[in-house]
Amino acid sequence: MHRRSILAFSLLLSFLALPAWAGENGTAEDAIAMTRRAIAYLKQTNPETAYSEITAKYPRFIDRDLYVVVYDFSGNCLAHGANPKLVGKNLIDIQDVDGIYYIRERISLAEKNDKFWHEYKFTDPSTRRISRKSTYCEHSDSVIVCVGIYKP
Repeated sequence: MHRRSILAFSLLLSFLALPAWAGENGTAEDAIAMTRRAIAYLKQTNPETAYSEITAKYPRFIDRDLYVVVYDFSGNCLAHGANPKLVGKNLIDIQDVDGIYYIRERISLAEKNDKFWHEYKFTDPSTRRISRKSTYCEHSDSVIVCVGIYKP
């Protein structure tokens, strides 16, 4: 009987530890590193192959709540590591919950800066809740490559 209690208690502790691990978020440094990996890969391979692999969630392009997105300067989504349904769509008129045209802002920032952070609100894929998001972007040739972090 005592062994069962110890086993049950051990199992309970292991389940209590799970949410802390599952909720671990990527950091700003992780986002920058993933963005740069995606840009390097875009430069060394066929863009269509890279876009396909980003969208297919290849391990080098997705980590915890981090994923790569790629847009052109017209607002077309070329790759999306969290939502493949957005690929091929023009998202220039999409707004966050506060009415911010965040793709328009991102394009405007990319026209003025080689790299930048961009703030808006977006659904966190790990919690399915609207969260503040800070996205690191760099433009390379004719595309904007981004990876964002979610903030509490």
